[in-house]
Amino acid sequence: MKLLLKIWRQKDAKSPGKMVEYPIDGVEGDMSFLEMLDVLNMQLVEKGEDPVVFDHDCREGICGSCSLMINGEPHGPDRLITTCQLHMRKFSDGDTIVIEPFRATAFPVIKDLMVDRSSFDRIQQAGGYISVNTSGNTVDANAIPIEKEAADDAFNAAACIGCGACVAACKNASAMLFTSAKVSQFALLPQGRVEATERVLNMVRQMDLEGFGNCTNTGACEIECPKGISLENIARMNREYLMAATKG
Repeated sequence: MKLLLKIWRQKDAKSPGKMVEYPIDGVEGDMSFLEMLDVLNMQLVEKGEDPVVFDHDCREGICGSCSLMINGEPHGPDRLITTCQLHMRKFSDGDTIVIEPFRATAFPVIKDLMVDRSSFDRIQQAGGYISVNTSGNTVDANAIPIEKEAADDAFNAAACIGCGACVAACKNASAMLFTSAKVSQFALLPQGRVEATERVLNMVRQMDLEGFGNCTNTGACEIECPKGISLENIARMNREYLMAATKG
């Protein structure tokens, strides 16, 4: 399969970037998208050119590192997958593929296709945790009865891998889906209720400080999320925030 890749190249955060065209041949349908980029990079290195920088780690759809905008869609044309799980059989011989980094003020470009998503880390650090009793009188978490529906919803929220596709898909670059998933996974469980008020106020405040936009209510975040995180989490976070703000 022959393809024409149009890839965003940018030396560093302060340098201007531009689209550069790379023809590539011999692409097999069973290759993952990242394997295809590996082949391109080997060719560039053999020519003495700088390889394309892109983020990746586990390549199993778990780490959330492979943040690429492919033909205008976060993680490409398939659904409920990350870029590393996208296979080249989704494309046809002769296709032109446009590859860009996730675009958001809070996700500054580091180089080429790699962006800095440490803003997500700071949101998590603001309240995405629970205090642990280490006094010696600890309680077995499995001994606390939890309704199955609540446990299932908490697990579904906790499935968020923090890839940033929700931000990239949103026209306002909102981080509401990410933040609400991190709030919900604790708000739904008794262990998380102790710090619920402080958690939602601090995480939303940090989200705003990072420069993310407001929710657009279009639902693009849920559609593009590789883990199918539900918009119901945003509604839950809004309720949690209202109750917390009322408490003062």
